[in-house]
Amino acid sequence: MKNLDPRQYDHVAINDKDVRNIVLSYLVHNCFKETAETFITCTGMQQPADYPVDMDKRKPIFHFALEGNVLKAIELTQQLAHDLLEENMDLHFDLLSLHFVDLVCSRKCTEALEFAQTKLTPFGKVHKYVEKLEDFMALLAYEEPEKSPMFHLLSLEYRQNVADSLNRAILAHANLPSYSSMERLIQQSTVVRQCLHQEQGKDAPPPFSLKSFLQN
Repeated sequence: MKNLDPRQYDHVAINDKDVRNIVLSYLVHNCFKETAETFITCTGMQQPADYPVDMDKRKPIFHFALEGNVLKAIELTQQLAHDLLEENMDLHFDLLSLHFVDLVCSRKCTEALEFAQTKLTPFGKVHKYVEKLEDFMALLAYEEPEKSPMFHLLSLEYRQNVADSLNRAILAHANLPSYSSMERLIQQSTVVRQCLHQEQGKDAPPPFSLKSFLQN
């Protein structure tokens, strides 16, 4: 790493086909089917043989998880990959917790408590879930859970993270890449810049910023 100077890559040509493939990978990964179809048409790319089928299966699951119908997302996931949630307890717990949160936010506290007792309590037998369960149950103690110390559990960011995890798990279960090419490039760029920063000190490029990456 000591002899690596990022300036030596300033004049490296970027293949337009590679760039288009990266963009298409991102659109397909995130189930932007209509945008992906328009992108393929506008760029003259060859349409991957099975990509519409893959998105048609994943898109409703992802949207149900993101938009508040988690039980439907679970049902469709079990139809598509019946053993996925059985083998991934963390993901199953996170999905069930989203439904619990929806009930709490709807002020259906009795229903939320019953759901927790039947679906979430069994996870309490595993030590790593105990603290999480305590945080979720604590939401019931607040008239305005949005203002509780656990407010982040009600956030769109938390829901987005769970929906993203579900999407990646379904892709991996189908032996497809669980991260898009763009995500892998960003991850790699972050690691490289961190290594350069450690090796070269102040003369290294600044830490990777997704915002600046997209702007450039």
